[in-house]
Amino acid sequence: MMHPTDAIYTALVSLAATVARAVGRGLPAGWRLRLEAGAPEDIQAGWIWLHAVSVGELILAKGLAEKLLDARLRVHITTGTLAGIELLSQRCAQWDQGRGLLSGGAFPVDDPAGLRSFFRNPPRAFIALETELWPNLLRQLEVRGIPRIIVNGRLTARSLDRTGLGGKWLRHAAERLSLVVARDPESAEGFRSLGAPQITLGGNLKADLPSPNPLGASWGALRLGWHGDPVIVAGSTLEGEEGLVLTVWERLRSMHPSLRLILAPRQPRRFQAVADFLAEQGCVVARASDPWLEDPRQWQNKDILLLDTLGDLPAAYGEGTLALVGGGWRGTGGHNPLEPVRWGIPTLIGPAFGNFRDLVEPLQAAGRLKVVEESELSAEIQSALETAPNRGPGWDKIPALPEGLSGALEKTWSLLQPFLHLQAYSS
Repeated sequence: MMHPTDAIYTALVSLAATVARAVGRGLPAGWRLRLEAGAPEDIQAGWIWLHAVSVGELILAKGLAEKLLDARLRVHITTGTLAGIELLSQRCAQWDQGRGLLSGGAFPVDDPAGLRSFFRNPPRAFIALETELWPNLLRQLEVRGIPRIIVNGRLTARSLDRTGLGGKWLRHAAERLSLVVARDPESAEGFRSLGAPQITLGGNLKADLPSPNPLGASWGALRLGWHGDPVIVAGSTLEGEEGLVLTVWERLRSMHPSLRLILAPRQPRRFQAVADFLAEQGCVVARASDPWLEDPRQWQNKDILLLDTLGDLPAAYGEGTLALVGGGWRGTGGHNPLEPVRWGIPTLIGPAFGNFRDLVEPLQAAGRLKVVEESELSAEIQSALETAPNRGPGWDKIPALPEGLSGALEKTWSLLQPFLHLQAYSS
Protein backbone atom coordinates (compact mmCIF):
# COMPACT_ATOMS: atom_id res chain seq x y z
CA MET A 1 0.00 0.00 0.00
CA MET A 2 1.24 3.47 -0.88
CA HIS A 3 2.38 5.65 2.03
CA PRO A 4 -0.05 8.58 2.66
CA THR A 5 2.73 11.09 1.97
CA ASP A 6 3.35 9.44 -1.40
CA ALA A 7 -0.36 9.26 -2.17
CA ILE A 8 -0.88 13.00 -1.56
CA TYR A 9 2.17 13.92 -3.65
CA THR A 10 1.20 11.63 -6.54
CA ALA A 11 -2.39 12.86 -6.58
CA LEU A 12 -1.36 16.53 -6.65
CA VAL A 13 1.34 16.11 -9.29
CA SER A 14 -0.95 13.95 -11.44
CA LEU A 15 -3.72 16.56 -11.25
CA ALA A 16 -1.34 19.35 -12.22
CA ALA A 17 0.09 17.28 -15.07
CA THR A 18 -3.38 16.34 -16.37
CA VAL A 19 -4.38 20.00 -16.50
CA ALA A 20 -1.08 20.91 -18.17
CA ARG A 21 -1.49 18.21 -20.82
CA ALA A 22 -5.00 19.48 -21.54
CA VAL A 23 -3.71 23.02 -22.00
CA GLY A 24 -0.94 21.78 -24.27
CA ARG A 25 0.42 24.40 -26.59
CA GLY A 26 -0.56 27.27 -24.34
CA LEU A 27 2.15 26.35 -21.86
CA PRO A 28 5.69 27.76 -21.75
CA ALA A 29 8.20 25.82 -23.83
CA GLY A 30 9.97 24.44 -20.76
CA TRP A 31 6.79 22.85 -19.45
CA ARG A 32 5.94 21.37 -22.86
CA LEU A 33 9.44 19.93 -23.03
CA ARG A 34 8.95 17.95 -19.84
CA LEU A 35 5.38 16.91 -20.64
CA GLU A 36 6.55 15.39 -23.92
CA ALA A 37 9.63 13.68 -22.43
CA GLY A 38 10.12 9.99 -23.04
CA ALA A 39 12.83 7.34 -23.01
CA PRO A 40 14.21 6.28 -26.42
CA GLU A 41 11.89 3.67 -27.93
CA ASP A 42 14.74 1.32 -28.82
CA ILE A 43 16.48 1.37 -25.44
CA GLN A 44 16.96 -2.02 -23.81
CA ALA A 45 16.63 -2.87 -20.13
CA GLY A 46 19.80 -2.32 -18.13
CA TRP A 47 20.55 1.21 -19.32
CA ILE A 48 21.92 3.92 -17.03
CA TRP A 49 19.75 6.96 -16.36
CA LEU A 50 22.04 9.94 -15.79
CA HIS A 51 20.25 13.15 -14.82
CA ALA A 52 21.71 16.67 -14.88
CA VAL A 53 19.19 19.40 -14.24
CA SER A 54 20.69 22.11 -16.48
CA VAL A 55 23.80 23.38 -18.28
CA GLY A 56 26.14 23.53 -15.29
CA GLU A 57 25.36 19.99 -14.21
CA LEU A 58 25.61 18.72 -17.79
CA ILE A 59 29.13 20.09 -18.12
CA LEU A 60 29.87 18.42 -14.80
CA ALA A 61 28.40 15.13 -16.07
CA LYS A 62 30.88 14.79 -18.93
CA GLY A 63 33.59 12.96 -16.98
CA LEU A 64 31.13 10.54 -15.41
CA ALA A 65 29.41 9.93 -18.75
CA GLU A 66 32.76 9.06 -20.29
CA LYS A 67 33.46 6.53 -17.52
CA LEU A 68 30.09 4.88 -18.11
CA LEU A 69 30.58 4.78 -21.88
CA ASP A 70 34.09 3.38 -21.55
CA ALA A 71 32.50 0.54 -19.53
CA ARG A 72 30.22 -0.13 -22.54
CA LEU A 73 27.11 0.88 -20.66
CA ARG A 74 24.10 2.29 -22.52
CA VAL A 75 23.47 5.78 -21.12
CA HIS A 76 20.54 8.15 -21.48
CA ILE A 77 21.06 11.65 -20.08
CA THR A 78 18.08 13.78 -19.09
CA THR A 79 17.92 17.47 -18.32
CA GLY A 80 15.15 19.78 -17.19
CA THR A 81 15.72 23.04 -19.09
CA LEU A 82 15.64 24.28 -22.68
CA ALA A 83 19.23 25.43 -22.35
CA GLY A 84 20.20 21.96 -21.18
CA ILE A 85 18.48 20.35 -24.17
CA GLU A 86 20.31 22.70 -26.52
CA LEU A 87 23.66 21.79 -24.97
CA LEU A 88 22.83 18.06 -25.12
CA SER A 89 22.04 18.39 -28.82
CA GLN A 90 25.52 19.85 -29.34
CA ARG A 91 27.49 17.48 -27.10
CA CYS A 92 25.90 14.01 -27.20
CA ALA A 93 27.58 12.99 -30.45
CA GLN A 94 30.95 14.33 -29.25
CA TRP A 95 30.77 12.41 -25.99
CA ASP A 96 29.51 9.22 -27.65
CA GLN A 97 32.34 9.15 -30.24
CA GLY A 98 30.43 6.88 -32.58
CA ARG A 99 29.80 4.13 -30.04
CA GLY A 100 26.02 4.35 -30.28
CA LEU A 101 25.70 4.14 -26.51
CA LEU A 102 24.60 7.68 -25.58
CA SER A 103 21.35 9.55 -26.03
CA GLY A 104 19.82 12.58 -24.38
CA GLY A 105 16.45 14.15 -23.78
CA ALA A 106 14.15 15.94 -21.39
CA PHE A 107 13.45 14.91 -17.81
CA PRO A 108 9.79 13.92 -17.41
CA VAL A 109 7.08 15.26 -15.17
CA ASP A 110 7.15 13.28 -11.90
CA ASP A 111 3.76 11.61 -12.29
CA PRO A 112 2.92 8.02 -13.35
CA ALA A 113 2.05 9.04 -16.92
CA GLY A 114 5.24 11.04 -17.33
CA LEU A 115 7.46 8.24 -16.04
CA ARG A 116 5.76 5.35 -17.85
CA SER A 117 8.05 5.16 -20.87
CA PHE A 118 11.18 5.28 -18.69
CA PHE A 119 10.16 2.04 -16.98
CA ARG A 120 8.98 0.18 -20.07
CA ASN A 121 12.51 -1.23 -20.24
CA PRO A 122 13.80 -0.34 -16.77
CA PRO A 123 17.20 1.24 -16.14
CA ARG A 124 19.98 -0.53 -14.30
CA ALA A 125 20.57 2.53 -12.09
CA PHE A 126 19.49 6.15 -11.71
CA ILE A 127 22.31 8.63 -11.08
CA ALA A 128 21.56 12.31 -10.48
CA LEU A 129 24.01 15.15 -10.03
CA GLU A 130 23.89 17.45 -7.00
CA THR A 131 20.31 17.62 -5.63
CA GLU A 132 17.47 15.99 -7.52
CA LEU A 133 14.93 14.41 -5.17
CA TRP A 134 11.76 13.51 -7.07
CA PRO A 135 9.44 11.54 -4.75
CA ASN A 136 7.44 9.57 -7.30
CA LEU A 137 10.47 8.66 -9.41
CA LEU A 138 12.43 7.49 -6.37
CA ARG A 139 9.45 5.45 -5.14
CA GLN A 140 9.09 3.69 -8.50
CA LEU A 141 12.82 3.00 -8.65
CA GLU A 142 12.75 1.59 -5.11
CA VAL A 143 9.78 -0.68 -5.82
CA ARG A 144 11.72 -2.19 -8.74
CA GLY A 145 14.95 -2.54 -6.75
CA ILE A 146 16.82 -0.09 -9.00
CA PRO A 147 19.70 1.79 -7.30
CA ARG A 148 19.01 5.47 -6.65
CA ILE A 149 22.20 7.51 -6.41
CA ILE A 150 23.11 11.16 -5.94
CA VAL A 151 26.67 12.15 -6.90
CA ASN A 152 28.40 15.44 -6.14
CA GLY A 153 25.55 15.77 -3.66
CA ARG A 154 24.92 19.31 -2.51
CA LEU A 155 22.27 20.66 -0.17
CA THR A 156 21.57 24.31 0.51
CA ALA A 157 20.16 25.80 3.68
CA ARG A 158 17.06 26.74 1.68
CA SER A 159 16.42 23.06 0.89
CA LEU A 160 16.82 22.05 4.51
CA ASP A 161 14.52 24.82 5.74
CA ARG A 162 11.45 23.46 3.94
CA THR A 163 8.50 22.78 6.22
CA GLY A 164 5.00 21.36 5.82
CA LEU A 165 4.24 18.94 2.98
CA GLY A 166 7.25 20.12 0.96
CA GLY A 167 9.58 19.20 3.79
CA LYS A 168 7.89 15.82 4.28
CA TRP A 169 8.17 15.00 0.58
CA LEU A 170 11.84 15.95 0.55
CA ARG A 171 12.64 13.80 3.58
CA HIS A 172 10.61 10.86 2.35
CA ALA A 173 12.45 11.02 -0.98
CA ALA A 174 15.88 11.26 0.67
CA GLU A 175 15.14 8.19 2.79
CA ARG A 176 14.77 6.18 -0.43
CA LEU A 177 18.24 6.95 -1.78
CA SER A 178 20.62 4.01 -2.13
CA LEU A 179 23.75 6.16 -1.98
CA VAL A 180 24.71 9.81 -1.64
CA VAL A 181 28.23 10.76 -2.68
CA ALA A 182 28.39 14.20 -1.03
CA ARG A 183 30.77 16.83 -2.28
CA ASP A 184 31.56 18.37 1.13
CA PRO A 185 31.00 17.65 4.86
CA GLU A 186 28.22 20.24 5.18
CA SER A 187 26.21 18.65 2.38
CA ALA A 188 26.84 15.19 3.83
CA GLU A 189 25.41 16.36 7.15
CA GLY A 190 22.44 17.88 5.34
CA PHE A 191 21.57 14.62 3.60
CA ARG A 192 22.05 12.80 6.90
CA SER A 193 19.56 15.13 8.58
CA LEU A 194 17.03 14.32 5.83
CA GLY A 195 17.37 10.62 6.57
CA ALA A 196 19.46 9.41 3.61
CA PRO A 197 20.70 5.97 4.75
CA GLN A 198 24.11 5.73 3.06
CA ILE A 199 26.32 8.81 2.68
CA THR A 200 30.00 9.13 1.86
CA LEU A 201 32.29 12.01 0.92
CA GLY A 202 33.45 12.03 -2.67
CA GLY A 203 34.87 15.51 -3.17
CA ASN A 204 33.74 18.08 -5.68
CA LEU A 205 33.52 16.84 -9.28
CA LYS A 206 34.02 20.41 -10.44
CA ALA A 207 37.66 19.99 -9.45
CA ASP A 208 37.99 17.08 -11.89
CA LEU A 209 36.25 18.55 -14.91
CA PRO A 210 37.76 17.35 -18.18
CA SER A 211 39.48 19.92 -20.37
CA PRO A 212 36.84 22.09 -22.05
CA ASN A 213 35.96 21.61 -25.68
CA PRO A 214 38.23 23.87 -27.75
CA LEU A 215 36.78 27.03 -29.18
CA GLY A 216 36.01 27.12 -32.88
CA ALA A 217 38.62 28.06 -35.45
CA SER A 218 36.85 31.39 -36.00
CA TRP A 219 38.17 32.56 -32.63
CA GLY A 220 41.53 32.94 -34.37
CA ALA A 221 40.32 36.23 -35.88
CA LEU A 222 39.52 37.61 -32.41
CA ARG A 223 42.97 36.56 -31.14
CA LEU A 224 44.67 38.37 -33.99
CA GLY A 225 42.47 41.44 -33.72
CA TRP A 226 42.97 41.73 -29.95
CA HIS A 227 46.59 40.59 -29.96
CA GLY A 228 48.54 42.29 -27.18
CA ASP A 229 45.43 43.83 -25.63
CA PRO A 230 44.49 43.01 -22.03
CA VAL A 231 41.19 41.13 -21.80
CA ILE A 232 38.84 40.78 -18.83
CA VAL A 233 36.60 37.70 -18.97
CA ALA A 234 33.57 38.20 -16.71
CA GLY A 235 31.73 34.90 -16.52
CA SER A 236 28.47 33.66 -14.98
CA THR A 237 27.28 37.17 -14.16
CA LEU A 238 23.89 37.70 -12.56
CA GLU A 239 21.47 40.60 -12.85
CA GLY A 240 23.15 43.77 -11.64
CA GLU A 241 26.66 42.41 -12.07
CA GLU A 242 26.88 43.37 -15.74
CA GLY A 243 26.41 47.00 -14.72
CA LEU A 244 29.07 46.65 -12.04
CA VAL A 245 31.55 45.06 -14.46
CA LEU A 246 30.85 47.66 -17.16
CA THR A 247 31.37 50.56 -14.73
CA VAL A 248 34.70 49.15 -13.55
CA TRP A 249 35.81 48.30 -17.10
CA GLU A 250 35.06 51.81 -18.35
CA ARG A 251 36.90 53.36 -15.41
CA LEU A 252 40.00 51.24 -16.05
CA ARG A 253 40.08 52.10 -19.76
CA SER A 254 41.38 55.56 -18.86
CA MET A 255 44.61 53.78 -17.84
CA HIS A 256 44.35 50.86 -20.30
CA PRO A 257 42.76 52.25 -23.50
CA SER A 258 42.97 48.89 -25.30
CA LEU A 259 41.27 46.96 -22.48
CA ARG A 260 38.75 44.46 -23.91
CA LEU A 261 35.89 42.61 -22.25
CA ILE A 262 34.30 39.19 -22.76
CA LEU A 263 31.01 39.13 -20.87
CA ALA A 264 29.11 35.86 -20.28
CA PRO A 265 25.78 36.14 -18.39
CA ARG A 266 24.86 33.08 -16.34
CA GLN A 267 21.29 32.55 -17.57
CA PRO A 268 20.56 32.20 -21.29
CA ARG A 269 17.16 33.81 -20.77
CA ARG A 270 18.99 37.07 -19.94
CA PHE A 271 21.18 37.18 -23.06
CA GLN A 272 18.92 39.58 -24.94
CA ALA A 273 18.36 41.83 -21.92
CA VAL A 274 22.13 42.15 -21.42
CA ALA A 275 22.62 42.88 -25.13
CA ASP A 276 19.99 45.63 -24.88
CA PHE A 277 21.67 47.04 -21.77
CA LEU A 278 25.06 47.21 -23.50
CA ALA A 279 23.50 48.90 -26.52
CA GLU A 280 21.83 51.49 -24.27
CA GLN A 281 25.24 52.25 -22.76
CA GLY A 282 26.67 52.90 -26.22
CA CYS A 283 29.08 49.97 -26.11
CA VAL A 284 30.69 48.61 -29.28
CA VAL A 285 29.70 44.95 -28.99
CA ALA A 286 29.93 41.74 -30.98
CA ARG A 287 27.65 38.84 -30.07
CA ALA A 288 29.00 35.30 -30.18
CA SER A 289 25.63 34.06 -31.42
CA ASP A 290 25.78 36.31 -34.49
CA PRO A 291 27.72 35.40 -37.64
CA TRP A 292 31.33 35.50 -36.50
CA LEU A 293 33.61 38.34 -37.58
CA GLU A 294 36.23 36.62 -39.75
CA ASP A 295 38.48 39.64 -40.37
CA PRO A 296 40.84 40.49 -37.46
CA ARG A 297 40.53 44.17 -38.39
CA GLN A 298 36.82 44.01 -37.56
CA TRP A 299 37.68 42.85 -34.04
CA GLN A 300 39.96 45.84 -33.57
CA ASN A 301 36.81 47.95 -33.72
CA LYS A 302 34.95 45.87 -31.12
CA ASP A 303 35.47 46.48 -27.41
CA ILE A 304 33.21 43.78 -25.99
CA LEU A 305 32.26 40.24 -26.90
CA LEU A 306 28.91 39.18 -25.44
CA LEU A 307 29.35 35.44 -25.00
CA ASP A 308 25.70 34.44 -25.52
CA THR A 309 26.38 30.83 -26.50
CA LEU A 310 26.21 27.68 -24.39
CA GLY A 311 29.17 25.72 -23.09
CA ASP A 312 31.93 28.03 -24.40
CA LEU A 313 32.76 29.90 -21.20
CA PRO A 314 35.20 27.34 -19.68
CA ALA A 315 37.39 27.58 -22.80
CA ALA A 316 36.82 31.32 -23.25
CA TYR A 317 38.41 32.00 -19.87
CA GLY A 318 41.66 30.96 -21.54
CA GLU A 319 41.41 34.03 -23.79
CA GLY A 320 41.61 36.36 -20.81
CA THR A 321 44.30 38.29 -19.01
CA LEU A 322 42.23 37.96 -15.85
CA ALA A 323 38.84 36.62 -14.86
CA LEU A 324 35.90 37.77 -12.79
CA VAL A 325 33.58 34.99 -11.61
CA GLY A 326 30.05 36.28 -11.12
CA GLY A 327 27.40 35.35 -8.62
CA GLY A 328 29.32 36.60 -5.60
CA TRP A 329 28.71 40.35 -5.86
CA ARG A 330 24.98 40.55 -6.53
CA GLY A 331 24.11 36.89 -5.93
CA THR A 332 24.00 34.60 -2.92
CA GLY A 333 26.27 31.67 -3.71
CA GLY A 334 28.89 32.41 -6.36
CA HIS A 335 29.91 30.17 -9.25
CA ASN A 336 32.72 27.78 -10.09
CA PRO A 337 36.12 29.53 -9.79
CA LEU A 338 38.09 26.54 -11.08
CA GLU A 339 37.15 27.21 -14.70
CA PRO A 340 39.42 30.28 -14.97
CA VAL A 341 41.94 29.17 -12.33
CA ARG A 342 42.75 26.14 -14.49
CA TRP A 343 44.12 28.54 -17.12
CA GLY A 344 46.55 30.09 -14.66
CA ILE A 345 45.07 33.58 -14.94
CA PRO A 346 44.40 35.90 -11.99
CA THR A 347 40.87 35.23 -10.81
CA LEU A 348 38.61 37.40 -8.64
CA ILE A 349 35.33 36.37 -7.01
CA GLY A 350 32.81 38.22 -4.84
CA PRO A 351 32.34 37.60 -1.11
CA ALA A 352 29.03 35.71 -1.44
CA PHE A 353 30.66 32.47 -2.57
CA GLY A 354 29.03 30.11 -0.06
CA ASN A 355 28.02 27.46 -2.63
CA PHE A 356 31.69 26.99 -3.57
CA ARG A 357 33.40 27.39 -0.22
CA ASP A 358 35.10 24.00 -0.54
CA LEU A 359 36.85 25.25 -3.70
CA VAL A 360 37.34 28.94 -2.91
CA GLU A 361 39.10 28.53 0.43
CA PRO A 362 41.93 26.20 -0.71
CA LEU A 363 42.41 28.20 -3.92
CA GLN A 364 42.54 31.41 -1.90
CA ALA A 365 45.07 29.90 0.52
CA ALA A 366 47.24 28.85 -2.43
CA GLY A 367 47.20 32.35 -3.89
CA ARG A 368 45.31 31.25 -7.00
CA LEU A 369 42.18 33.27 -6.25
CA LYS A 370 41.20 36.52 -4.54
CA VAL A 371 37.90 37.27 -2.81
CA VAL A 372 37.18 40.93 -3.48
CA GLU A 373 34.58 43.31 -2.12
CA GLU A 374 32.68 45.33 -4.71
CA SER A 375 34.26 48.58 -3.47
CA GLU A 376 37.75 47.17 -4.07
CA LEU A 377 37.14 45.67 -7.48
CA SER A 378 38.69 48.46 -9.59
CA ALA A 379 41.88 48.55 -7.54
CA GLU A 380 42.28 44.77 -7.56
CA ILE A 381 41.76 44.55 -11.33
CA GLN A 382 44.25 47.37 -11.87
CA SER A 383 46.80 45.54 -9.75
CA ALA A 384 46.17 42.27 -11.59
CA LEU A 385 46.52 43.95 -15.00
CA GLU A 386 49.90 45.34 -13.99
CA THR A 387 51.27 41.97 -12.88
CA ALA A 388 49.46 39.41 -15.08
CA PRO A 389 51.67 37.57 -17.60
CA ASN A 390 51.18 38.26 -21.28
CA ARG A 391 49.26 35.66 -23.21
CA GLY A 392 51.43 33.85 -25.72
CA PRO A 393 54.41 31.44 -25.66
CA GLY A 394 54.66 29.74 -22.29
CA TRP A 395 51.02 30.39 -21.47
CA ASP A 396 50.50 26.63 -21.18
CA LYS A 397 52.85 26.46 -18.17
CA ILE A 398 50.02 26.50 -15.65
CA PRO A 399 50.72 25.65 -12.00
CA ALA A 400 49.04 22.58 -10.60
CA LEU A 401 45.94 22.87 -8.46
CA PRO A 402 46.38 22.66 -4.68
CA GLU A 403 46.64 19.15 -3.28
CA GLY A 404 43.24 17.76 -2.39
CA LEU A 405 41.38 19.43 -5.26
CA SER A 406 41.51 16.41 -7.52
CA GLY A 407 40.56 12.76 -7.47
CA ALA A 408 36.81 13.25 -6.98
CA LEU A 409 35.90 11.61 -10.29
CA GLU A 410 37.94 8.47 -9.61
CA LYS A 411 36.58 8.19 -6.09
CA THR A 412 32.99 8.68 -7.26
CA TRP A 413 33.46 6.10 -10.00
CA SER A 414 34.80 3.52 -7.54
CA LEU A 415 31.79 4.10 -5.27
CA LEU A 416 29.36 3.65 -8.17
CA GLN A 417 30.75 0.41 -9.53
CA PRO A 418 29.15 -1.96 -6.98
CA PHE A 419 25.72 -0.61 -8.03
CA LEU A 420 26.32 -0.98 -11.77
CA HIS A 421 27.10 -4.72 -12.07
CA LEU A 422 29.66 -3.95 -14.78
CA GLN A 423 30.47 -7.57 -15.54
CA ALA A 424 27.03 -8.11 -17.00
CA TYR A 425 27.29 -5.11 -19.32
CA SER A 426 30.95 -4.87 -20.32
CA SER A 427 31.04 -7.18 -23.30
